Amino acid sequence: MAASFNYETLFDYAGRTKSAAKLENQMSQSDFWNDSDTAQTTVAELKQLNTILKPLDESISAAGDLEALVELVREDDSLEPELSAEVTRVEQLIDQLELTSLLSGPHDSCDALVSIHARDGGTDANDWAEMMLRMYSAWANKREFRLELLDRQDDDVAGIQNATVAIRGPWAYGYLRGEMGIHRLVRISPFNAEGKRQTSFAAVDVSPEISDEDPDVEIKDEDIREDVFRASGAGGQHVNKTSSAIRITHFPSGIVVQCQSERSQHKNRATALKMLRSRLARLEEEKREAEQLAKYKLQPKTGFGSQIRNYFLHPDQRVKDQRTGHYVGNFQSVLDGNLDGFLDAFLRWKASDSAPAPVDE
Repeated sequence: MAASFNYETLFDYAGRTKSAAKLENQMSQSDFWNDSDTAQTTVAELKQLNTILKPLDESISAAGDLEALVELVREDDSLEPELSAEVTRVEQLIDQLELTSLLSGPHDSCDALVSIHARDGGTDANDWAEMMLRMYSAWANKREFRLELLDRQDDDVAGIQNATVAIRGPWAYGYLRGEMGIHRLVRISPFNAEGKRQTSFAAVDVSPEISDEDPDVEIKDEDIREDVFRASGAGGQHVNKTSSAIRITHFPSGIVVQCQSERSQHKNRATALKMLRSRLARLEEEKREAEQLAKYKLQPKTGFGSQIRNYFLHPDQRVKDQRTGHYVGNFQSVLDGNLDGFLDAFLRWKASDSAPAPVDE
């Protein structure tokens, strides 16, 4: 079919199939796991290729089956229900491929560093930030992505002040980049004895995790300042007695990152540099996007300071994205990591020329 040909061309089916075969051959070698880091990178690359090849193989096969089934229905109309079910399946496969085609950014295939910061709302905001950390962790677990907590600062009363987690899996950054912005929660506060309604805010920052050798990001020694301080929060007395925490300020961009999750100052520094490199990569990506939009006199649709989604527990339960209008009436389902509807809607919205959705107050 012409459609299958177009998708084969769009996704470089022949090239990706050849690359997958090469990786599978490497994995079959007896010494493959001698270098654990290289082996894990190879496995991750193959998994990412298969996220495209598997639905593409299925759609190509299904297109042929559909043509044959159409011919059979012409001779026996009792097969129409089977034809209808097959059409639905093919439409779902094509929908998945179309969504994958939207992951075309320079870093969309990268793993993601997700940082969550409590904002306005006091203790409720700290609690809300921790709820969001669990939400993204649940989403990653549902996809069988790998998680690594890079940094976490607990609040003295409840929840967290901030946390950064690495989410590693196929197209992790491409899917999660749309989560960047302010998330607003409205509920009856569990920390208020009078049972008053409380509005809390948490900020989410998402950056691509890039390698130290990435040529697009250069960190010069003269461009940064490192401050060492005593860690606070979780970690025990040993953490608080030693100056193991690291804060790095990048002068050209104004970006400040810090890490205090490890007892080793060396490990904290390496993690902080990873976070800085990630933020700088996203900054460069945003600059390129802004330049592209300027050519067409358009305005960016998103930004770190933008309020992007409302979560309501009072007076009724609902979650609505302010940009796409995507709506879910089950608050707990979203908190349990069922975010794909929001992520998919954002990708389609960002690729469209549609106006922003109406905002809930």
